[in-house]
Amino acid sequence: MEDALVVRQCAVYHPNIWGDYFVTEHPTSNQSQSEAWMTERAEQLRKEIRSILQDENNTDLLQTMNLIDTVQLLGLDYHFVDEINKALGHLYDADMSNHGLYEVALHFRLLRQKGYQISSDVFNKFKDEEGRFKTELTSDAKGILSLYNAAYLGVHGETILDEAIAFTREQLTPMLKDLSPPLAKFVSLCLETPLRRNIKRLFARHFISIYQEEPTRNEAILELAKLDFNMLQSLHRQELKKICEWWKDLGINKSLSFARDRAVESYYWILGVVYEPDYSRTRMMMAKLITLTSILDDIYDDYSTLEESQQLTYAIKRWDPSSVDQLPIYLKDFYLKLLSTVKEFEKELAPQEKFQMFYLKEAVKSQAKAYFEESKWRDERRVPTVEEHLRVSAMSSCHPMFHTAVLVGIGKVATKELFEWVATFPDIIKASSVIGRIMNDITSYEREEKREHVASTVHCYMKEHGTSTEVACEKLQVLVEDAWKVINKECLDPTTFLIPLLEISLNFTRIVENTYKYIDAYTDPTTSMRECINLLLVQPVPL
Repeated sequence: MEDALVVRQCAVYHPNIWGDYFVTEHPTSNQSQSEAWMTERAEQLRKEIRSILQDENNTDLLQTMNLIDTVQLLGLDYHFVDEINKALGHLYDADMSNHGLYEVALHFRLLRQKGYQISSDVFNKFKDEEGRFKTELTSDAKGILSLYNAAYLGVHGETILDEAIAFTREQLTPMLKDLSPPLAKFVSLCLETPLRRNIKRLFARHFISIYQEEPTRNEAILELAKLDFNMLQSLHRQELKKICEWWKDLGINKSLSFARDRAVESYYWILGVVYEPDYSRTRMMMAKLITLTSILDDIYDDYSTLEESQQLTYAIKRWDPSSVDQLPIYLKDFYLKLLSTVKEFEKELAPQEKFQMFYLKEAVKSQAKAYFEESKWRDERRVPTVEEHLRVSAMSSCHPMFHTAVLVGIGKVATKELFEWVATFPDIIKASSVIGRIMNDITSYEREEKREHVASTVHCYMKEHGTSTEVACEKLQVLVEDAWKVINKECLDPTTFLIPLLEISLNFTRIVENTYKYIDAYTDPTTSMRECINLLLVQPVPL
């Protein structure tokens, strides 16, 4: 009855495209061997590859670098962390002065990826007297591609890497038609999204087929990559089935039918951040939280009145089931299930991990507060400056909350010190949040302007600087590139306790790149996200 007096401008979202697929269907595979055989065979292959990585008689620098790069691109590096770290330590001291562009750029990328402070001055020798990259480099496709991927690890002030991106992009596109199929596919994927910004698990899926066509491939590595991918996919499918069953039993999408029904897409989101088997508990918790946060976003953004938003914000701040009495009928069930879901998380934690729940609840409260601030802007028809907008909307992007939440239950690395550091909203999380906010806004502002909606960063820029939509998007994209450089800088020479979080932060930003590159693929799941989910969770790798 209470809704009959309220005029609501509600968005119309595409319905859930997966239905009960992940509950009822099982992946088909041409693998006839049993799971036990696959596990045993994978262990044999790991031992074989580990011995290659540990071979101290191998003095071939290029062979070592290619081996590490291949293992990483195939998503197998989590099996060989110690061996790769030791090999990279040796590589750091290598003299690269007599090596070509491919080797120098690969050396630079492998070390920068691991946080080593290696100077971009190593590329000066590939420039001519006028300060341009030498023309003879243009015939070296592998070298150009190697430089291209290395250059995306640049930080502010590294002009040579900015120039390298422009130079290599200009060279690689016309080269495509003349390259052999494996290299052409590799170049196409990297031009679409450079390695630094690619989701590791998704790129591994593509790279398996590329590596399979390489004449110099290592058959043991290829076989392990296929087995490992399918074994992990089986685990991920089991997790997703439980998430879909949980979501169906929760029944929120029936009472809040105006909101996006995205349990599968929420699981895909966290799968892009942590895919390793050790993080199963974290994925399960995060998939649930992301799904509920998506509903919370739609409540504030699309459906609730300002008064109702205020009531919900206050109830979340109190975090007490008795606060449900102050909420409108349609929000009561959601509120209680949000609290009970988080309480279930706490039950899964060991006694020494219980402290983590304080930080998670505070993060959810901050998320609700940011959503409410935006609701006030919407109703006041306020268009703030871009800087003021980002102070609030970087928080509402979910990245600060997700950075806290992903640490819950992740293991021994999640110390109180790390939670306290995340709570300070450090530069790397701020940069990740800015990228998430701006890329989301650029792909969704046209859809959102069809109804009463908080001003996007696109509209804020247009008003503040008196520009067209096109110019505003171009200028905001510059802020995205700047934020990536901040992330790259924060990943260099990290303090030991930060290392696990830095990789997670990088992966959160990668999933944003994947989701919002051309369209809001989370809101419209019929687009690129469906294909990504197919590759990671539906189709096994042919063996």
